[in-house]
Amino acid sequence: MTEKRVYGVLAEFNTASGVFHACEKVRDAKYERWDSHTPFPVHGLEGAMGLTRSRLPLFVFAMGLTGAIAAMTLQWWVSVEAYPIIIAAKPYFSWQAFIPITFETMVLFSAGSAVLGMLFLNRLPQWHNPLLTSERFKRASDDRFFISINANDPKFDREKTIEFLRSLGASHVEVVEE
Repeated sequence: MTEKRVYGVLAEFNTASGVFHACEKVRDAKYERWDSHTPFPVHGLEGAMGLTRSRLPLFVFAMGLTGAIAAMTLQWWVSVEAYPIIIAAKPYFSWQAFIPITFETMVLFSAGSAVLGMLFLNRLPQWHNPLLTSERFKRASDDRFFISINANDPKFDREKTIEFLRSLGASHVEVVEE
């Protein structure tokens, strides 16, 4: 029978303030691959975890600009180069008529990049998360707060990590296997 690999360590906390202060200490201890799990949003938790701003707005802006430029360029090429037809004494490139298509293409590219960028940045789809095998973790969506530290963290040492999480006031600490 094959031995299961350790996925990480899961610590349970009873209160939002308990997990908040524990997140600050995990951040200060320089762990890199860890997360907190709460049943509701905890104000300021992202700061306690040391999370930086998302790069998603940059993706959305760049792709929106790309969509607008592509739409305007295509419409210019069609009306000036490929099929130059004068209609109602208007110039070949009458940009005012091209604004609706340019706007809609910009919105299309922005929305598509927002969805794909979110999936990419969140490393989705993730078909299975070993944390879901823990019976106690099922309460993460009900009334408990958790911190999980992954075994692939450079600072991870099974025994030291367990002791560290217990010292933070965790009511229960368990090792999660894959």
